[in-house]
Amino acid sequence: MNDTALPLDVRVAAALVRLYALPLTRIVELTEDHIRRDQGYTYLTVNNHPFVLPPKLARLIDDQLQYSPWHSNAAGCRYLLPGHSPGRPRNPLGLADALRHHGLPARAARNTALMDALVDLPPMVVADLLGIHSKTAERWATLVGGNWSE
Repeated sequence: MNDTALPLDVRVAAALVRLYALPLTRIVELTEDHIRRDQGYTYLTVNNHPFVLPPKLARLIDDQLQYSPWHSNAAGCRYLLPGHSPGRPRNPLGLADALRHHGLPARAARNTALMDALVDLPPMVVADLLGIHSKTAERWATLVGGNWSE
């Protein structure tokens, strides 16, 4: 988030992957409707669950929305990471290439963030929050040595 030499969209996407273990396929589908401000906090809603964003990330997202091209989807919602074609989000494979080009491998970062989340939260909660299958979350929890059976 702090490296101003990186493009703004790369900084936003990398932060969402590293902080919230969001897959790139979900990140590219985010629109301004997923962002909400209330009582001095900024929230990002994923799978109907609002996450409080750190102030620095909230500012990066505001900047991204301000300076990115105005491409909206069929419902008229503006994409956080618009694609080259109007009405389409950015391609997740192209975003993965951009992250990798800047030394930010998305898959490794997401796996690390997912493991960190499973150390602190039960697999069922992580599965619901991130929209992954409960069995997948349980397998990841086993890999990190988490035991939530009690």
